[in-house]
Amino acid sequence: AGTVGHKAPIPPTLSPIMMKEIPVRIDQIYVPAGRRGSADPDKVKELAESILEVGQQVAISVRKDVKKGFVLVAGLHRLEACKSLGEETITAIIAGTPQR
Repeated sequence: AGTVGHKAPIPPTLSPIMMKEIPVRIDQIYVPAGRRGSADPDKVKELAESILEVGQQVAISVRKDVKKGFVLVAGLHRLEACKSLGEETITAIIAGTPQR
């Protein structure tokens, strides 16, 4: 009674508003020291070729940082592929809350 067609609210962590894809300037993305240099050059080249043919299919994940701008969470190979193509921006999803 009264529950037909009722939809549960979307949890804040899964809200489409919070998962919006936006263009982010590549020069504003900080790659943590532990991740730098860990990209497989063959995978980067393969992704770069794919991006040239069909565009970026999956957004990278970054989090906002008060001091660093954006910090890479996921998508190192995609980021490196876009850098290798001379791109200035990359499609990203902003994850979580800003870090201080």
